[in-house]
Amino acid sequence: MKNTKKVLALLVAAMMIVSALAACGNNNQQPTVDPTPSTDPTPAPVDPTPAPVEPTEPEYVPTAAQAVAGKEYGVDYTALYEKYGKTCSIADVTEDPETGLAYATFDGTEYELGLDFLTMAMVYNTSTEGTSYETEDDVYAEWWKYYITRWNYLLPEIPLYSNEYYDVYNAAIKGVDEHPTNPFWSPASALIDWTSEKADGSFIMGNTTDLSGKFRYSSFGASNPGAADNDVDGLINGLDTVVNTKEGGYVVNPTVTKNLEEVDNEDGSRTYTITIYDDLVFSDGSPITAKNYLYYSMAFSTPVALEAAGRDHKSLMRVVGFDDYAAYDGTEGDKVMHGLRLIDDYTFSVTISPDYLPYFYAITYAAFSPTHQNLWACGADLMDDGDGVYWTDDFYAKNGDSYVNAAKILAASQNTDTSIPYAGPYVVESYDASDKSAVLKRNPYFKGNYEGTKPGIETVIYKKIIPETQLEDLRSGGVDCLAAITGGAQTDEAIAMVNNSNGGFVYTHYSRAGYGKLGFRADYGPAQFTEVRQAIAYCMDRATFAKDFTGGYGGVVDGPYYTGSWMYKAAVKSGMLLDAYDTSVDSAIAVLEAGGWIYNAEGGEYTDGVRYKKIPAEFASENDINYKSIDGAYTTTKVGDDYYMPLALNWYGTVNNDFSDLLVPGFEQNDNVNNAGMTVQKTIGDFAPMLDELYQAQVYGYYSGSPMYCVFNFATGFNSAVYDYSYNMTIDPSMYDDYSQYYIKDMADVLWLD
Repeated sequence: MKNTKKVLALLVAAMMIVSALAACGNNNQQPTVDPTPSTDPTPAPVDPTPAPVEPTEPEYVPTAAQAVAGKEYGVDYTALYEKYGKTCSIADVTEDPETGLAYATFDGTEYELGLDFLTMAMVYNTSTEGTSYETEDDVYAEWWKYYITRWNYLLPEIPLYSNEYYDVYNAAIKGVDEHPTNPFWSPASALIDWTSEKADGSFIMGNTTDLSGKFRYSSFGASNPGAADNDVDGLINGLDTVVNTKEGGYVVNPTVTKNLEEVDNEDGSRTYTITIYDDLVFSDGSPITAKNYLYYSMAFSTPVALEAAGRDHKSLMRVVGFDDYAAYDGTEGDKVMHGLRLIDDYTFSVTISPDYLPYFYAITYAAFSPTHQNLWACGADLMDDGDGVYWTDDFYAKNGDSYVNAAKILAASQNTDTSIPYAGPYVVESYDASDKSAVLKRNPYFKGNYEGTKPGIETVIYKKIIPETQLEDLRSGGVDCLAAITGGAQTDEAIAMVNNSNGGFVYTHYSRAGYGKLGFRADYGPAQFTEVRQAIAYCMDRATFAKDFTGGYGGVVDGPYYTGSWMYKAAVKSGMLLDAYDTSVDSAIAVLEAGGWIYNAEGGEYTDGVRYKKIPAEFASENDINYKSIDGAYTTTKVGDDYYMPLALNWYGTVNNDFSDLLVPGFEQNDNVNNAGMTVQKTIGDFAPMLDELYQAQVYGYYSGSPMYCVFNFATGFNSAVYDYSYNMTIDPSMYDDYSQYYIKDMADVLWLD
């Protein structure tokens, strides 16, 4: 739909004007009296029950999730990018000067460009050919601007604070000044350069996020692993062929990669041939060879690992031959992964499909990490007879309809001891699930990071901390590092503690590349509707919330970006248009009314309390029909053939979290939220169960089995050199559950097929 953002704004303005006129326009008028008496002396009987007032409603516009339900992808509809995007140049795009939204014309029809299209084009359509742009960076930044603008309009999550981080240390930990942390280099990454002058030579690191024990591959079965699991993952895995740098870039790892050759082939594909050094070993001293760099990718592109993880990780998706290989079930399909080659004991190659070239971050195609054969291979082996790499048949062994090795892979993902060797600077010596702590020991065989540095700290203890007592924990020696302290009171207290410690404690600080947020399950309940997410933003005073939470050590952003990033600066220079969603309950009411939240539970006109939205039966999904508030007081009702969904927001917050605490007055008990016709009900619990409710799946073993929550609070970061959300906004159902970042489907991405 052309100028969706502009049309909605006009509707909002018109409704506000009409409301104002209705409220005050007729106050001075006198009633009109007909002087002619009625010819019928008997008055007509009056029905004491007033007829229900039927609201004047806008035409129902289904969400993309509702519109494509029951339709077949590739037959009834496809993604706009899939049809037209691969040949679209930035020169083909026009920008609405009032909204900043992007449009392009294909086959004589102008289309609004959605989140999927823009995130794909941002990394795959950066050629300068036929454009006025000088570099691929310039093209990327322009696509990035359009993506952020559309994101800001659809608002798949609401940023509430972007803060300063303070990392506070026991001064017995040396090297912090010379090798400080920054937005791209956390304490878990930086500690390899530090030493400990404590008597036992240890380093105790605290984190408010629970460890779950998924260290070997923290993203196993999930797209958003917990921060603590992710930290330990980075400490026990290593020797990648291409790595992140301290500055947030990528570099071929000179400690590991002896040679990297890149060749563009005649068919448009590209082959990277990688030779590793022959002196790399695991933590048990066993050699690391080329096969070790392929075990993970080969396993996590098969139905065996899919069964194990409950999620299709598609590690080799961009490699030539992936589709046929990934379909192989042990009998049908192609067991050979033709795009991978084992050339000799220390050399392998990967050939990238032309469909994924050119790519803005192409160097990452050559990034591989070694894993021991006992981790994912399950006793099987990799072979190459000259046409590509394949598993020996025992990898696909079955017991009935299940893969025997699926259970082994699941068990390996939860391994927390040294029975399977490690490739990183540390090994997990022990893990205590009861108190969420892990003891890591230095790997004496680790060759070094990309700078050749080996760890100087013998023992790293990773433990769960509570924000309210974390500084006392540091004072007493219960922890040596508190990472990412934020919030006004905590930051003030931490700085005062350091200043008054007579040199006993030190800190580093930097602006965070990320933010705390209200996240949504943007395909479920009221949160699936753009106007609801916008209304919540209008009801919240985000600037005051950020000030209250950070104590002045931060602010608020209007999209998924880091203000220190080069592309943000380029987009601002290019005139990026973003809505700050200034606090206004009138604006919230207006967007809700424009979106059809104009009913009560019986289908009559809304007057007070909780609003309802009519969903025609043809668009109502099972989740829509069964939606209810946590306490069951508000449920979707059926009136005639239609369904009426309550504007009840089920929020899952995390326990022992100042952010959750501040959201009680800022969101749950916010007068604007209630006055706009919304109600918020909450559950407060641990982080892993919250993620399961977000995923609506048993990733960590806590999912209730029935969807309930549509609002969550946690944080997100942009601390990688790769800003790439391709496939994370997909509308393709074969990828949606596994890759969707916000569980959002953008209607602009839906192209109906004849």
